[in-house]
Amino acid sequence: MNDTFYYASNDAMFKRIFGDERDVGPLVAFLQAALDLPPEDYAELSLVNPFLARDNPEDKLGILDVRLKTASGKNIDIEIQLNSVTEIRERIIYYLARMVTDQIGSGDDYQDITRSICILIADFVLIQENRSYHNRYRLYDPRTGSQFSDLFEVNTLELPKLPQDEDGTPLWDWLRFVGARRKEELDMLAEKNPQVGKAVAKLVELNADERARLIADSREKLRRDTASQLRSAEKEGLEKGRKEIARKLLDTGMPAENVAQITELSCEIIQTLRHRE
Repeated sequence: MNDTFYYASNDAMFKRIFGDERDVGPLVAFLQAALDLPPEDYAELSLVNPFLARDNPEDKLGILDVRLKTASGKNIDIEIQLNSVTEIRERIIYYLARMVTDQIGSGDDYQDITRSICILIADFVLIQENRSYHNRYRLYDPRTGSQFSDLFEVNTLELPKLPQDEDGTPLWDWLRFVGARRKEELDMLAEKNPQVGKAVAKLVELNADERARLIADSREKLRRDTASQLRSAEKEGLEKGRKEIARKLLDTGMPAENVAQITELSCEIIQTLRHRE
C-alpha cells in the first residue's frame, strides 16, 4: 500500500465522512454552518443514498454526492467538484429540478413540494461577480428584491476564495478542513473546532482502512484522467483555431515566418498548411 494520505477533498473520502448514516454529527455541524435552516430541521436527518459497503473500487461511474432529507422534509444535495467543468450551472439547475419533480407522483398535490437545496463545494472560482466564498441563490425579482419562492436554493462554496486568516465562522473551519492539503492543518483545525476534530479523526481512520483507500485512489485516478482529457481537448481546440487563423493569414499573402510568429505554430506546420491549399 502506498503512503499517500487522502484528504477530505477526495469525493470518496468526503462522502464517507459526511454521508455516514451511523454518525451524522459532522454532517449536522457542516449544514448548520452553511445553511440558515431552523434548528428543528436537524432533529432527524435521513440519508437518501448512504455510502454502502458494496461500492466497488473499480466503479468509475457516477458522482459521489451526499443527499439527505431533513426532519421537515427539505431535500439537500451536497457535491464537491475539484475540476472546473463546463455547464456546471445548468447541471445544478437540472439536479434541483429533478429533486422537485421527483417529489410529485400521481394524485399528489403541488402543496406537498418541499424545499430543495444544492450545496456545491468548488475548488475553482465559479462566481466571478464577487469575492465572497459563500453565495446563496433563490428565485427573486432582481428589480425589487422580492422573493418568488424558496423552493429552489443553490449555495456555492468556493475554496480558492477562502481567506487565509480565519474569519470567526464555523463555515471557514469546515471549508479549511475540506481544502486541507497538510496534516498540520488538520491538527490545527481539530484543536480549534471540536466538531471538525471529529471529522479529522474519521479521516485518519479511513486512511487506515484498505478498502476506503482503494476507493479513494480509484476516484483520484479518475479525477486526474478526466482533467488530463479536458486539457487535451482544450489544447486540440486551441491548435485547431490557430491553424484556421494561419490559413486565413496565408491567404492574404503574409509570409510564413510572420504567420508562425503570430499564431505560435511551428514553421513546419505552417508549411504543411500552405501545401494543402
